[in-house]
Amino acid sequence: MISILLTIALLTLPLGIAAQTNNETMTLNKQQQSLAVIACLEAKGDQSALATAIAEGFDNGLTISQAKEALSQLYAYTGFPRSLNALGTLQRVIEERKAQGKPADEGRDASPLPADYDALRQGTAVQTQLTGTPFNYAFAPATDYYLKAHLFGDIFARDNLTPSDREIVTVAALCGLDGVMPQLMAHVRGAINMGNTAEQVEAIVDVLAEHVGPTEAYRCRKAIATALGRTVDEHEMDIKHLVGIADSPYPIGQPNTAFAQYFIGNSYLAPMQAEQGGVVNVTFEPRCRNNWHIHHKAVQVLICVAGRGWYQEWGKDPVELKPGVVIAIPAEVKHWHGAARDSWMQHLTCHTNVEAGSSNEWCEPVTDELYNQLP
Repeated sequence: MISILLTIALLTLPLGIAAQTNNETMTLNKQQQSLAVIACLEAKGDQSALATAIAEGFDNGLTISQAKEALSQLYAYTGFPRSLNALGTLQRVIEERKAQGKPADEGRDASPLPADYDALRQGTAVQTQLTGTPFNYAFAPATDYYLKAHLFGDIFARDNLTPSDREIVTVAALCGLDGVMPQLMAHVRGAINMGNTAEQVEAIVDVLAEHVGPTEAYRCRKAIATALGRTVDEHEMDIKHLVGIADSPYPIGQPNTAFAQYFIGNSYLAPMQAEQGGVVNVTFEPRCRNNWHIHHKAVQVLICVAGRGWYQEWGKDPVELKPGVVIAIPAEVKHWHGAARDSWMQHLTCHTNVEAGSSNEWCEPVTDELYNQLP
């Protein structure tokens, strides 16, 4: 996506770079909140929830022009398929509201550009303001041109959304995507450089937590905490309160990228001197679970320490995981474990009775059909 090109420049910037401030308040107004929710749901591809958010946005004073502009801009960050699907949903919502006698405010379209408008020159200036320093993507000159002339020149020149609102849209959308944390951190800084206050950017967390979900809010909180230079302890405490595991003394850790192919959803690993025989803390987001798997020649021990989840052996009833529940999984037993659909979950894990030649065999995923039967 185009946003990846900003990462290197933005991550190294100080926070005090001046920009024209378009928003006088310290929090997001109702229209900005709606833009954040709509953008995040566009990125997730959740058309049903998006339709509801668009309708609520119109009730909050968002105009058709603003909604259309935000969803059009997002093709540069989430891809044309998501952008076009979302625009189709917007069109359906508008038609349904007209049929119900609740038409939305059309709003004003972007002002015409002067005949001598130089997209490359203006886009370079906008990009420099956003990043705080001149930035050239020398590795791919053509892409560098598209970034400056089209995204920051043609698109940002359209004044039916302010540059600061465009960055709120971008930050919220990136919160709806997995695996783009560097770009999300970069745009947190970019949002401030384009005139939003730190408080306004932080307000996106609460908006996403209330209207989208804990996973998206978690990503936003994590990016903000890192970009604003908070300590690890502050970062962890903020996130734990956000996702409902504030009582856990164990860290969330880092994304479990090494084993992500064997998980549905996102998990996080915090090795706690595991190389010296210590335990590993595994954190599961809601609905996250690992595939069916077998530990050969070793017993796995699970100790649930926060949240709620499930453990199940092949051919047996599932066992609910709550803080204090301990499971000793015999060797050669096929099983899975993960979070409940409405809760995060943490468990400690280690292996014992390990024999020579021990190994782990990953099997098929836990299907939605089976998982959705669990409360």
